[in-house]
Amino acid sequence: MKKYMIRRFLQLIPILIGITLLSFALMHSASADAIDVMESNTGGVMSEEAKQKAREELGLDKPLLQQYAIWMGNVLTGDMGTSYVSGKPVFSTFVSKLPATIYLTITSILLTVLISIPLGILSAVRQNRFTDYLIRFLSFIGNSLPNFFVSLLLIYFFALKLGWFPVMGNAQGWKSIILPTLTLSIAMAAKYTRQVRATVLEELNKDYVLGARARGVKENRILYFSVLKASMLTIVTLLALSIGSLLGGTAIVESIFMWDGVGKMAVDAITMRDYPVIQAYVIWMAVIYVMVNLVTDIIYHYLDPRIRLGQEGA
Repeated sequence: MKKYMIRRFLQLIPILIGITLLSFALMHSASADAIDVMESNTGGVMSEEAKQKAREELGLDKPLLQQYAIWMGNVLTGDMGTSYVSGKPVFSTFVSKLPATIYLTITSILLTVLISIPLGILSAVRQNRFTDYLIRFLSFIGNSLPNFFVSLLLIYFFALKLGWFPVMGNAQGWKSIILPTLTLSIAMAAKYTRQVRATVLEELNKDYVLGARARGVKENRILYFSVLKASMLTIVTLLALSIGSLLGGTAIVESIFMWDGVGKMAVDAITMRDYPVIQAYVIWMAVIYVMVNLVTDIIYHYLDPRIRLGQEGA
């Protein structure tokens, strides 16, 4: 198991290097470099001599690969540079935004699991009956609505009309998290309900279920101790993808609700062309997806004996 984890981790290092190098090259291929952006953000006027001196101080006159090596070396020591807009260290700014995104991620995942798994199982068990048709219809509607439209509907009804929750911001404690969580969970739960239903139906039609029924095993025991366990691989995959995207910050939802998280920070940085913040966000996204894939592979290793046997045979 330890060798497997080390091998998988080493395979992911080139992916991280490739993503960061590509994003670094794209941002440095823009028509305006860091000095031009800083001049535009401050509203001042710099002479060409001053610009050239500033470029030399920041190392922008060096070849691209050398700039990338210097930047990556600084990142590995915890120095992600300074924001062009606020003038604050990027790392401290990023860390200050992270708790809000993690909080939103946890609440959204928990609500999605509480909705999608029971409804998916119920829909599969009640296949082609009214309950199944109703759940499938609602999941189709929820999956068809974009997040920004759902957020506007929730704001209109629950914030403006009923006044139950604040319109935006995260200053009112648990009330502030309700609408963003609902917005994210509705779409995810609608999609995952259909996936859970399909997976459970596939397992219910397999031979081991028919054999258990023939031996007189209770239907609930078959469903919860055999079928659901066998379906966990699909559920884990779906949740892993969701956790990765949510931890990366859902830019649209965070911007609409003015939720002060990583996604809103990235949108603001892109708008202001704050390159150091954008680069930090790219690193975070790459690390999150790489680590989520690694953790998912490890969970697969424990859940599916076929994977373990295949690795031992290899």
